[in-house]
Amino acid sequence: MKQTNRGRLAVIVMAALLALYLVAVIQYAITLMSTGEVVGVVMGIALLVLPLIGAWLLVRELLFVLHAQKLLAQLGAEGALPVDDLPRMPSGRADPVAADAQFPIYKSAVEDAPDDWRAWFRLGLAYDASGDRARARWATREAIRLQKS
Repeated sequence: MKQTNRGRLAVIVMAALLALYLVAVIQYAITLMSTGEVVGVVMGIALLVLPLIGAWLLVRELLFVLHAQKLLAQLGAEGALPVDDLPRMPSGRADPVAADAQFPIYKSAVEDAPDDWRAWFRLGLAYDASGDRARARWATREAIRLQKS
């Protein structure tokens, strides 16, 4: 639970910082476009593209978090979450060596049922416990995709 709150706080802080950045860039873009100079107008338009990309990425990230939390809640309600009995490091994170030892269980579950979002989500949790964030996100995205279909 502690990790979940830390993750939520990180998302909120990043969203707030990105929103602040987007406002500053938009204001600067408007200032450049209001000069009437061709170079200023072109640069202002180019600067407006960056906030659009940033907003799209922010929305995408927030939707990912919301979907992942929904799946986590559903697995919890079903009593299907893996038991978190891994030894902890001083930082509070799961010991990656112990997490790696349990990893084959979740990998084989996905191999046995490649269309089961629950297996993919548990694999994502195993990747996360091992410290492999990129693969954890990949497996969680796959779980979200399968759950939606």
